Formats: sequence, C-alpha cells, structure tokens
Amino acid sequence: MDCGMAQDTTVPKLNFEYWLDKAVEWGQATTLESQKDVCLHLPQLQEFLHQLYETIKHLVLLDQRGKLEKQSQQGPTAAIQQFPLIGQLLGRLCWNPFVIGYDESQKTLMWCLCCLYSSEPQNAVELKANSWIRSLLCHLLSSSKWESNEAETSTFISALGYTSADYYCHLVKNMVVSLVTELRENQFNGLSIQENISASRVNAISIFCVPLITLPDLTPLLETLLLYHGGSSKEVLSSEFLEAVNEAFLKKKISLPESAVFSLWLRHLPSLEKATLHLLDQVFSIQLNSLEEVACVIKDSLLPQAASHPAIFRIVNEIFKNALMETDGTSEVMTIIKVFTQLFLLAYQNENKQPKFPLKAYFPYHHQPLVRSLVRRPFELSTAYWSQHVKHISDMLKALVEDTNVSSLTDLFEIWFLVACFGEWLDIAAEQLLKAAVEPDPVLWLLAFYYCPKNENQQRTQTMVEAQAVYNHLMMLFSCADLSLKDLEAAVRRVTGIEQCCNQRLTMHLLTNFLLFSSGGHKIAQECIYHITEITDTSKEVYNLLIHTAYRLNHSGEENQRTVKLMNELLQKLKLKV
Repeated sequence: MDCGMAQDTTVPKLNFEYWLDKAVEWGQATTLESQKDVCLHLPQLQEFLHQLYETIKHLVLLDQRGKLEKQSQQGPTAAIQQFPLIGQLLGRLCWNPFVIGYDESQKTLMWCLCCLYSSEPQNAVELKANSWIRSLLCHLLSSSKWESNEAETSTFISALGYTSADYYCHLVKNMVVSLVTELRENQFNGLSIQENISASRVNAISIFCVPLITLPDLTPLLETLLLYHGGSSKEVLSSEFLEAVNEAFLKKKISLPESAVFSLWLRHLPSLEKATLHLLDQVFSIQLNSLEEVACVIKDSLLPQAASHPAIFRIVNEIFKNALMETDGTSEVMTIIKVFTQLFLLAYQNENKQPKFPLKAYFPYHHQPLVRSLVRRPFELSTAYWSQHVKHISDMLKALVEDTNVSSLTDLFEIWFLVACFGEWLDIAAEQLLKAAVEPDPVLWLLAFYYCPKNENQQRTQTMVEAQAVYNHLMMLFSCADLSLKDLEAAVRRVTGIEQCCNQRLTMHLLTNFLLFSSGGHKIAQECIYHITEITDTSKEVYNLLIHTAYRLNHSGEENQRTVKLMNELLQKLKLKV
C-alpha cells in the first residue's frame, strides 16, 4: 500500500476537490489497497459529508426564499452552482460499500440527495436529476440495515431474474410494508422500552421520504408516519417532510385518508395555514356562479371536516378573520366564511364520535346562549318559529353590545364576526321582515348592527332610522300586483343617493328581497336592479345577495320556481358587470 495514501489524513474543512479526487481514486473499493485507504479516511469523510449537508441545506433554503420572492418555483439551483460536481461525488460515494456501511455516512448521503431533489422540476435536466436521485436512494436502501445487509446486491438481483428497475420497484414496496409494520407495532407496544423506535430513526425515515412522496407505493408509509406518535413530547417528523406532504396534497399529487391529513395539520401549524390560504386563493380565482360551486371547493379542501377538531377550527377562523380585515370586509371573503361555517356545522352534527367536543371548545370567549342560538340550522326549526328565533338572537345580541363591559372595538368586532359567520340567519331576518308578520324593530336592529356595528357619532342609530323608513315604504307596496319603477323611487333614491356605505348596503338588501318576494316586484326587478347598478357600485353586492338567497332556497325546500327563474336571469346579467 502507498504510504502517502495511508498517511494523508489532514483535510481542510469542506475541501470538496480533495474528497472528489478520493472518491474517484477509491472507485467501488475493489482492491485491498483502496479498501484500507477508505477505512483510514472514514471518520474525516463522515465529518465532511455532515458539513456538506449543512452547507447545501443552507444554500437550498436561501435559494427557495429568493425564488419565492420572485414568485418562481423552488429548486436546489444555488447548491449545484456552488458545487457543480456534487453529483459525481455523491454518486461515487453511494456505490462504495465501505462508505455506506460506516456509522451514519449512509444516512447523511441520503440527506444530501434529498436536498438536491427538485420538488417542482422545470426542465428535462431537473427531471433526469430527480430520476437519478431516486435510483440512488433505492440503491442505498438495498444496502441498508432496514432491508438487507449484503453489500453486493447486483449478483443477488440478477439471480432473482429482475432488472435493476424491477428490483428497486419491488424493493420500495417491501420497504414500505416493513417500515409500516415496524412503526405500527411500535405504536401498540409503546410501553415497551426495548421495542421503541428512536425518535432520530423516525425522523430519518421521514427525511428519506421527501423526494419519493409522490410515488403511489409510498402512500401507506406517509399515512403511518403522519399518524405516528412516539413517546417524545417533541415533533419526531422532519419539517421538510411535513411541508412536502402538505404541498403534494394541496396540488393533488397525492391522495391521503382524511385522518392522515387532519393529523398533518394538527402537528404542523404552517401546513394548516398554507392549506387555508390556498383555499382562499382557490375561491378567489373562480367565477362565483353559485354557492354550490364554492361549497364544493371548500368541502374538497377537507378544512370544514378537519375543523371538527377545535384547535383547527379556531386557527382557520383566525386566518379568515385576518383575511377579512386585510381585504376591508370584501364580500368574497365573507362568502367563504359563511359557507365554511355551514359546512363545518354539517360535519360537526354528522360526526359519529361520541361524546363530541362542546361548542365552548370552538367559541370559548363568546356568550354561550348566543352561540347555541346561532348554530341552530334553519331546517331544524319550523318556518313558523323563524321570526321568534331571529328576535331571540337580536335581543341577546343587543344586550351584549349595549353592555358597558363591551367597551373596545376589538370586543365589538369579535361579537360582529361571530354573527357574520352565521349569515344564514341574517338572510332569513331580511326575508322575514317582508314575508311574515314580525315585530320589525328587533329584526331591523339586527340587520343595522351587521351592516353598521360601530355606533360612533350615532352611525348605527342613523342606519336604523333609514332602514325603518325604507321598510315602511316597501311594506306599503308589498301587496301591490302592478308596480312601476316610479313607485320605488323613494327607496331607489336612498340607495343611489346615500353616501354612508352601511346604509346603502342595508337598503339594497331590503330592496332586493322586496323585488324577489313581492307579487309586483318580479315585473320590475330587472329594470330596477339594472338602473341602480348602472349609477352605483353595487353590482357585486347584489350578485352576492342573489347567490346566497338561491343557495338557501335550494337547500331549504322553500324553492319557488318563479323566484328561482328571476334570480337566474338577474345573475346572468349581473355576471357581466361583476
């Protein structure tokens, strides 16, 4: 053996060229001389690989941040630019049985490969690199203690009659079965210290999965890992794994059972936040033809079902609340919140788990009698009881709002947001004013509070006065079968001539319901709404009122064909303006 080879053990930190030369020199360590030299350098090589991993991980994170700021895809570009020959180095080391058999070198090599994997390959080169990384990971697995201790696998593969590709495909399936069994047995034998898998081992398995997440054969392992809870109080799964699984799920690249998705969001808050923001982006990007479509998108996200867990519900609700404030109360966000709340209630009421979480777990800081009244779905009550229920909600709400303890705008906003989430009762309140014999003042106060929660400078009081005048005017015309636009001139003027936004929106709500539900309103509905939306910026407001009304009628059994036909005609015309 060359003494120079054996004694040259002092290696500068991260001396990349040195180790690349060594890897080329060693080959697959088939000679006694090379084997001795490899063994002599293994401790320093392992230290170098660990430093290399930390370096490229840092470079990849910086690269991801820079590309996110430019709204482009993520990738390991910076690491490859820094070390253009890194593929040669890692590839040669992965095929050296002495290197991968030493201590944690094999695991570190896997981590380095994971860092170089492109989650969103942009070209043929990156696709080819990903395929190469997968094949190396499969090779490392074939040499690992998880499956086989044989260093020479090629002869074994040939003896089985497999090509390498076939063998690795079967190997991955067998590995998944083996790891799933091991993790599940560990769950059942959690009290047995001898059989516990170490947290670092579980973490390493999760890191290994990152580049392979979209492989269908890996799904059982992903599910088992997401549902795995060891004895440690700290998170055992790597954040890279959790983020990658969430990303793949949101982009529909993988399909997971609901229980696994819920567990992912419970154990990794950033994933839940990303899923919620992704839902908002999804709904914003589609044309709101109907609330059925919105409900389908929201339900498909699994967030309403996941919100049956109070922690998830409260976090999603906070994100929605912030989105509402950041968009200055835009109707699109409010629509998402209302539909989400309805779907959450449906999931909560249909949940088979007994006992269920109490409502206080979801709304811990709110007046519980008000919460219980708001969560009652309209179809649970006789229509004859709706007016009484709306009055009950209004009375409780007024007592809370006028309580001297509710002094801050934050307190007021929290109460308003609670009521706004259950917007179905607000829509029913506006309808009941015109369709049923009700005591108008409590109902008008409820609507005035929704459209004008603050009472600075008597704003809400003024809104109430305006609403009362519009209501009285519309009720005088409600039974008239033959109406013209001139008959509604006073109400229309209040919409087109009012500067205060909350008054305008409330008046528009009452007027729209009058046109939909009065005997004479149908005839002039299109003319009236066209006139108003031509001279005011209320097209979106009216459009949202109509799709909410259509959705509620379709799900309440009250469907009136004439009214539905009119709403569809109005929606088609307004869609061009929205």
